[in-house]
Amino acid sequence: MSDAVVKRILVVDDEPDVRTYLCTALEDAGFLVETASDGLEALESIRREPPDLISLDLVMPRHSGARLYHELQKDKKLSKIPVLIVTGHARDEMGQADFEEMTMSGPGVYLEKPVRPVSYVSAVRRLLGLENAEPEPAPEGLRRELFQAMSGADQEALRRALDALKKK
Repeated sequence: MSDAVVKRILVVDDEPDVRTYLCTALEDAGFLVETASDGLEALESIRREPPDLISLDLVMPRHSGARLYHELQKDKKLSKIPVLIVTGHARDEMGQADFEEMTMSGPGVYLEKPVRPVSYVSAVRRLLGLENAEPEPAPEGLRRELFQAMSGADQEALRRALDALKKK
């Protein structure tokens, strides 16, 4: 994203580990990331400075993602912000009704937890109209991804990867 304007993403999720995971994926892809732990905190942040995209969990205490989404739709300016639903409750009693309603009348773009960083970043890029631009992952993100891939690889795959690296 070296020539592009840096896009600001608001990640809204009540689980600190999930927020950190999603933030890391986005930051490694070159996005500027802010977080909120529920819909009320997110609404304050959005009104203060609207982000370029909102990554939104549906089931949260105090103020759900569905409720936040409906409030945003009442404001002409805020209703134009792309929203990506990221939920672990699409098929259970905690979130199924909200999920079905959000996919029918809401943004319609969602990922089910657990999400893979590549899929998550790809969905964000698509919603922002950046799908044709190649992301430039930060070296730390590449190292982390490589380490994760290596930890599950067999000896032959590791040998091929090492050979490929030596050829560069």
